[in-house]
Amino acid sequence: MPRTLLLVVLCVGLLIELALTGGAFFAPAFTLAQFGAKYGPETAFLAYIVAWLLLFVSLAALVAAGQVWQRRPSYATWCYLLGLWWIGIGIGIYYTFGKPGNLLLDSVKGLLIVILTWRCQSTRMMTRRY
Repeated sequence: MPRTLLLVVLCVGLLIELALTGGAFFAPAFTLAQFGAKYGPETAFLAYIVAWLLLFVSLAALVAAGQVWQRRPSYATWCYLLGLWWIGIGIGIYYTFGKPGNLLLDSVKGLLIVILTWRCQSTRMMTRRY
């Protein structure tokens, strides 16, 4: 059950990140407006960099979901990395800009990933290989 929930949370996170990535690449003015920034010559470079960063996080979420789906032992590293990333982003945006929406969306998503990954690891039987 924790593995299924982990896959659901990872897929939801992946869809959100892909939507933001597509928006940042193909509709940068609209995407920046959602974050309270105006699109112009000064922010065009920022939108481009944010789009590539979001693409990187989307790819990391895709790899993590694939690792969990295939039951690879290295899934935990990817999941903990993404979980801590999203927790940090949510807390950082809330602390710096006072936006509780990001705290709820990103930090709760990251916390769920960390907890579910821990539960998946704790329920797995440890076996020795000689």
